[in-house]
This record gives sequence, C-alpha cells and structure tokens, in this order.
Amino acid sequence: MTDPTPDLPESKELFRPDDLAGFEYARDLGDPGSFPFTRGIYSTMYRSHLWTMRQYAGFGTASATNQRFKFLLEAGQTGLSCAFDLPTQMGLDSDHPRADGEVGKVGVAISTVEDMHLLLDGLPLNRVTTSMTINATAAILLLLYQIVAEESGVPAAKLGGTIQNDILKEYVARGTYIYPPRPSMRLVTDTFAYCQSELPRWNTISISGYHIREAGSTAAQEIAFTIANGITYVEAALAAGLAVDDFAPRLSFFWNAHNHLFEEVAKFRAARRMWARIMRDRFQAKDERSWLMRFHTQTGGSTLTAQQPEVNTVRVAIQALAAVLGGTQSLHTNSFDEALGLPTEASARLALRTQQVIAHEAGATDTPDPLAGSYYLESLTNTVEEEALKYLEEIESIGGAVAAIETGFMQEEIEKAAYTYSKSIDNGSRIIVGLNRYAVEDGGGAKAFPIDPGLQEEQIARVRRFRANRDQDAVAARLAEVSRVARDGGNLLYPMKAALSARATLGEVSDALREVFGLYQE
Repeated sequence: MTDPTPDLPESKELFRPDDLAGFEYARDLGDPGSFPFTRGIYSTMYRSHLWTMRQYAGFGTASATNQRFKFLLEAGQTGLSCAFDLPTQMGLDSDHPRADGEVGKVGVAISTVEDMHLLLDGLPLNRVTTSMTINATAAILLLLYQIVAEESGVPAAKLGGTIQNDILKEYVARGTYIYPPRPSMRLVTDTFAYCQSELPRWNTISISGYHIREAGSTAAQEIAFTIANGITYVEAALAAGLAVDDFAPRLSFFWNAHNHLFEEVAKFRAARRMWARIMRDRFQAKDERSWLMRFHTQTGGSTLTAQQPEVNTVRVAIQALAAVLGGTQSLHTNSFDEALGLPTEASARLALRTQQVIAHEAGATDTPDPLAGSYYLESLTNTVEEEALKYLEEIESIGGAVAAIETGFMQEEIEKAAYTYSKSIDNGSRIIVGLNRYAVEDGGGAKAFPIDPGLQEEQIARVRRFRANRDQDAVAARLAEVSRVARDGGNLLYPMKAALSARATLGEVSDALREVFGLYQE
C-alpha cells in the first residue's frame, strides 16, 4: 500500500539576483579553459572530447574481474577502474587468517604478480588507462601493474592511469590504513618521485572527497577537507625536494555526485576555482597545468536504497548529469542494485548506458558550460566556496590536515553532519522516495549478484603454490632491503619493485614495512 500524496512543503525563501553582490565575471567566472577555471578546465570541454567512462569493477578472483573488464570494454567503456578486496587494501595475502571470509568480497583479491597477470590478461595496457582505488598498499599495486606490463612487453613510459594513493582520507572517513600518518605520507611522496622518473604518464594521486561524503559530510565539508588534504600532499612533496611544477600536473581529485543537482554542480565549480587560486597564489606554480583540478566523479553510493532499488536508476542519472554539467574528466555511474550487493552484468551495462545517453542524447555536451550565468547556480557556487574556505581557515589554525586528523576535528565535523542528515530522514523533513515516502510492502526487490564461496579456496591455493615455486633466498634478501631502506632512508619503491619482481607477495612487502613503521591505532 502506497502513502497518500503528501502536502507540498512550505515555500522556501526565493533567490534574488542581488544575492550575487560582489561577484565579478572576469575574476570569479571567466571563460571555460581560463583561470580560475570555474567553467571548466578546457575551452571546448566535451564538444571536442567526452569524459572517460570509467566503470568501477572488481570481485572474486583476478580471472573473474578480467572477464568483467572485457565485458565493459565491449559495451563501450573507455577506461578501466579496479576495486580491491579488504585484505588487499590492508596489506594481507589471501591466505592470512584475518582475510578469512573477505577474499574477493568487495573487490578483487590481488596477492601476487601472478594475480596481476591474470587480472590484466589480454587487456591493451598501451592504449587503455587504468584507475586503481587503493591507498595504504597503493605503491605495491602500482609496482605490480608496472611489472606485469613490462613482462608483457609494454614499457612503463606508455602506461597511463591513476592510483588513489590518498591515505589521509582513510584516517578521516574510511579506515583502510596500515601505518601511522607520517610514514604513510612518505610512501605517497616516494610514489610522486618514482613516477616522475619511471612512469611519467601516471597520475600519482587521486585526492578523494568521495569517501568523506559517503561518511556523511556536507558538500562544503567534502571539498574543504579534501582540498586541505591536497594542500598537505603538496607541502609534503615540496619538503621532500620536489619542484611544484614537476608533480602538480599529475595530481587529480575524486568527487562524489550526490542528489541535489544544482548544489553538486556548484560544488564542482567552487572546488575547481579554489584549487586554481591555491596552486597559483599560495604555491607559486608557474605551469598552468599545475592550476588545473582534474577530477573523476562517482555517483553517490550512500544515496542508493535497497527498497525499490530500480528507483536508484533515476538517482544515478541525476547525479551523473550533475557531474557532467560540473565538468568532470571521468565518471563512474553506480548500478541500481549496489545497495543489495555487487552489480550484475545487466545492471552494470545499464549504468554505463546512463552515461552514454547523457553523452549522446541529452544535449549536455553541446556547449562547454550549459549552466553558466545562472543567478541561482552562481550564488550556490559562492555559498559553497565561502563555507569551504571557513573550514580551511580553521584547519590551518589547528596546524594543517594531519594535525586536524590527529585531533579528530574532521572526523567530528563529519559525524555531526551525518547525524543531522540521518535525523532529517527519520523525522521526514527530508524525503527519500521509497524509504520514508511512497513505500511499497514488498520493497520492489531485485536479485543480488551471487558470490561463489569456492573462489576463496581457489585463491588461497594459488597464493600458496606461488610461494612454493620461487627462489626463497632471493625473496628474503629483497625483503630485507625493503626493511633497510624503510629504516635508513631512500625511495622505497625501488627496493619494493625488486622484491615483487623476485616474487615476494603483497603481504610480505607490507610486513617488511610494518616491522619498521608499526601500526596505526586510532
């Protein structure tokens, strides 16, 4: 039985054009492709090149995920995006006791270079770019990717892609950290330096607001806390001796697309404008590419409902449109059944088709910035930016992002916002269709993607065979060198690559670092 049609909400205060007092076109808006890039980082935007359609995938074994990658490429996807299971994210091999029950559950299990070979089998690594959502073990997964490419005949200089490598937001919002913040930051800056020399086309970090928003933040908190983390990464790289214009053009961001269409577009515009000014004016970057906020967007997983899950298709379409109108460089659209489990092939195809309809049928790509000049949108952009700047000032007064994380400031602000949002749903002041209004008795359910419990046994057996068939002395020597460099100094990625090439596992390399760096306890 459905709810009766509710009364219309009380009228909200109307927006007036004079709310834009102090706004200057040339200073705050400009043209697409010109500073401060409010209207987009390229002059023609999607008229000359569509965003990359990069659907997130990863489950079970490497072979199973490889098949999903190929399915998505055949369906028209233009970039790969890989999810890793929790043991892989936490630096544990699939046969570790703590991995039991988690192997392949929320992503693909990667413990060895053999796993990475299976994951990438038959994929055109010299043509397709790959994004890997991985943080604490980001350097290890990147090196495994490089090793497999080189062993397959693709030189490192031709590899393109992104690793998330954003460890600070793990302490704020997500929790898949291993080491304390400061040695973790060393791994990040070592990766910057390594890629500058060895993988020049690789984006070394995707500074992520997505998980901050998923944890319950507001739009303004999402960009403020993420940009604060970005500032910290830039400062750490400078402190490590890197020149700003050598690494800044390879920085990228990762945003959430939530339900409020216009606020989300405003958020993207405000973030882009803020970052351009920070990089040019605060860090004195001279290369215009260092001023650009290039970003990937994913539609909001936390907005999806298990009740009447087909309605999520509408939510995802609106969120994806917000990302496109906001000028994203790549986009993942969630599948409607993800509140129930991993997406099926059919739902994954529909999610991709959502992007393709926006690209080819909606008219959103006919002009670089369709919403430019809207009084309402520009007012929202200014409001979001002002709120975000207040947070940045407070974080600076605490001592920067690391200090704000260590004192719990960011975490507490997100918890407050999450409570307020949840309370608004509970009391009905915020309507979620199918959840607290327009409910149906059967929930309108959909079938969840099945997980084969035999995949864990298969993966464990593979890891153990891999360890048994290698030169154990060579592995031990390479791991000892990883520990030495961790303790004595130097870029860690070179000894880590040597260890992985000698067939050390992800867990063994992580253990070598754990012995020196210790574990972070919140």
